[in-house]
Amino acid sequence: MKRIYLDYAATTPTHPEVIKEMFPFFSEVYGNPSSIYQLAQKAKRAVEEAREKVARFLNAKTEEIIFTSGGTEADNMALKGIAFANKKRGNHIVTSKIEHHAVLNTCKWLEKQGFKVTYIPVDRYGVVDFDELRKSLTDKTILVSVMYANNEVGTIEPISEIARITKERGIYFHTDAVQIVGKIPVDVEKLGVDLLSLSAHKLYGPKGVGALYMRKGVRISSLIHGGHHERNKRAGTENVPGIVGLGKACEIAAKEMATEEKRLKILRDRLYKGLNRRIDEIFFNGHPQNRLPGILNICIKYVEGESMLINLDLEGVCASSGSACTSSSLEPSHVLLAMGIPPEVAHGSLRFSLGRDTTEGDIDRVIEVLPPIVEKLRVMSPFGKKAKSGEYRG
Repeated sequence: MKRIYLDYAATTPTHPEVIKEMFPFFSEVYGNPSSIYQLAQKAKRAVEEAREKVARFLNAKTEEIIFTSGGTEADNMALKGIAFANKKRGNHIVTSKIEHHAVLNTCKWLEKQGFKVTYIPVDRYGVVDFDELRKSLTDKTILVSVMYANNEVGTIEPISEIARITKERGIYFHTDAVQIVGKIPVDVEKLGVDLLSLSAHKLYGPKGVGALYMRKGVRISSLIHGGHHERNKRAGTENVPGIVGLGKACEIAAKEMATEEKRLKILRDRLYKGLNRRIDEIFFNGHPQNRLPGILNICIKYVEGESMLINLDLEGVCASSGSACTSSSLEPSHVLLAMGIPPEVAHGSLRFSLGRDTTEGDIDRVIEVLPPIVEKLRVMSPFGKKAKSGEYRG
């Protein structure tokens, strides 16, 4: 049975060219970039070449790129770094209710340290409420953090408009761009953001490496203390193979993402149309136009997402019911609840995320196997039985 992987939003397979580029830095060019002999300096040059590739990909300056262990660390560095470096100015942070837990849980931790956080709502499409954003800003606000594209429903936020609002007030603006970098062009100059997080394994790079873009002139407190690595911003010997892999992944994405964006949109729409024809009481989640090309999030009433995932797995299909970081939770998605979807409906959510190896045959296979799974589960479900009798009004 062919394994069909439709969970690219959770992670991507490392591109063969990325692996090839990384390989020498495990066993041949293994020097510590901080040492002065030639073997080490080769590693140092490789790190700086990768930094140039990432910077070019984002239209940033090389000195504005800080390498991290991934998107979560980049988010933590941005939020905690700005908070503690600017606490004399104020103690208020604004974020949205649909952020990744790397941001939400960092904000909760900062609240315990004496900072105040406002969680602004979104509309039914998952778009941040501008009026609530403006109303939430005070003279104590030092940072706004709103994700660029939501990892569960794919909605793309109006980041440049938010940046204009924060710039007018002299407030730092961070965006978690982990889910969007590598899918569509990201230009930090056009966006006007001060800080931006990304992760290699979301764009066919290796796990365990990411980056924080930090606009020149922005000051943060360090998260990790030790040596003078990453221009005194992030101590610790650099993950040279990983950094090289991230640079190569960005280089490949720059060449391929325009073509891939069009292809994935066609496949994504084919999947939804096919499922919509064959399954009743199915609902699309997210913005109808401003969304990532490869993410399709749906809710199917009278059946649980977890049960559908188990049955899909038995058919060789890998998908998810939300963020990979919360897949073990039995609670409905915080993103869907923030969008106003009732808990009993949100429990029936599925996220299909497509990628470079996804084919029409894969999409057609899902359209073939999911409807009978739903039918079987609805027969077993007390909610499905009540729906047929007219008792259920969820």
